[in-house]
Amino acid sequence: MYDVIVIGGGAAGTIAAGRAASRGKKVCLLEKNPLIGKKILITGKGRCNFTNASDVNNHIANCPVNGKFITNALYRFDAEKTIAFFQELGVQSKIERGNRVFPESDKAKDIVSALEKYLRLHQVEVIKDDVQNLAKIKDVFIILGLNNQRYEAEKIIIATGGKSYPGTGSTGDGYRFAKKLGHTINLLTPSLVPMETAESWVTEMQGLSLKNVEIRILNKNDKLQYQDFGEMIFTHYGISGPIILSASSHLRVINNLILEIDLKPALDEMALDKRLLRDIAENSNRQLNNLLKELLPAKMIPVIIRLSGIAEDRVANSIRKEERKVLINLLKHLRMTLTGFRPVKEAIITSGGICVDEIEPRTMESRIEPGLFFAGEIIDVDAYTGGYNLQIAFSTGFVAGDNV
Repeated sequence: MYDVIVIGGGAAGTIAAGRAASRGKKVCLLEKNPLIGKKILITGKGRCNFTNASDVNNHIANCPVNGKFITNALYRFDAEKTIAFFQELGVQSKIERGNRVFPESDKAKDIVSALEKYLRLHQVEVIKDDVQNLAKIKDVFIILGLNNQRYEAEKIIIATGGKSYPGTGSTGDGYRFAKKLGHTINLLTPSLVPMETAESWVTEMQGLSLKNVEIRILNKNDKLQYQDFGEMIFTHYGISGPIILSASSHLRVINNLILEIDLKPALDEMALDKRLLRDIAENSNRQLNNLLKELLPAKMIPVIIRLSGIAEDRVANSIRKEERKVLINLLKHLRMTLTGFRPVKEAIITSGGICVDEIEPRTMESRIEPGLFFAGEIIDVDAYTGGYNLQIAFSTGFVAGDNV
């Protein structure tokens, strides 16, 4: 029998368990993996972008789904407090582009080690078990583990994550438990996920990374749906990279939308034409494929030439004004058709989850079942890339642990 049982040893669950125990509660943390924080270890390509060094308003602005719900939690445990929390546990941090915060060591393992230290410090009992069933009898929650091991508590916190990266343990168990206890599960879809494209030429550029490009996503009437600037990458199925992942979080649904890439956002079409004319004048006898080496990465040149309809062996000084216009249009408006998201198992996070109307935002306690709390990705709140989602996990975990 415990005062509090936390199900799930990720970012939200460990903070929740440690915070509850620091208040004198007898706390058990149930985690199905051999180690806690398995998903944390792969975030930020193993470097762990654990928060964003910006104010609460910016965090909410970067949370397109139910951002207002986490306002109180963010004020209670914001980015500044998160950075200080890990510093007290021995993790020095650094701030990079876009106010992304990483461990100074560039090792996600340091974040996990700090959380393990936090649990030990407050004597949280960590048990490796895979919860199979959850019920409430009178005022006590009964949890059954893998081998019918029984755990009891007056309060529980479900922090099992979503359905993305199931290899880390996020297999959607928490949704099943919450539904059984009367909660509504909003539609689960992949978020911060790569996208697939229709055109075969996209796959020819597999592995090519583009920096400092602008993307625009348009509907069938050319109406702008989303716009961003930054880095992306071509893959064997389509496109990925930071600005593509953020776009997926914004879009939710793809119905043959058009992705348009501006490969030269610093130059308008007139300036780009002058640049082309200068390159032609300086390299008048070079073939087109050699001429474009000044403007494009090598892997992209044959694709652009083929789309332009101009023969690749054409000599630079033979290229007509109309052909230059075609090239400029491709450089400023390279278009491809989006056909769908990659599977949820490839998504960084899961969109959807426990309906926020059924959770008290000041405490993270269920409005349906007293004594039941939620934290982290299981709640229907998610944000763009940049450390915002882990901050949501830490903030909601802290508030749940502080109020349980």
